[in-house]
Amino acid sequence: MQAQIEIPKDVVADFCQRHQIRRLALLQKGLSSEENLDLIVEFDSGVKVGLLDLARMERELSGALGRSTHLLTYKGVERSSNPLFKEAIVDSAVIQYVAGNDSR
Repeated sequence: MQAQIEIPKDVVADFCQRHQIRRLALLQKGLSSEENLDLIVEFDSGVKVGLLDLARMERELSGALGRSTHLLTYKGVERSSNPLFKEAIVDSAVIQYVAGNDSR
């Protein structure tokens, strides 16, 4: 059973713009819960982000949303050698933000 999770669009848009995130999606299908959010992000081209950067972003977003968040990157998922993992991520991603899309 999939939980309906609402996250504030304005908080997400501000976060994404400040961190040069091109696209952010919420992972559902049991991956996220009322307590934890699993998100996948794609950064603008040329943006270099390390593991410590991702950890800081997770902590910042957790504070802003009031629940624990975990960030995956589209690049990391694409590099995975596990096709079932890739498929599960793609099938469960619900887009929350796309850069330049005023309706999000």
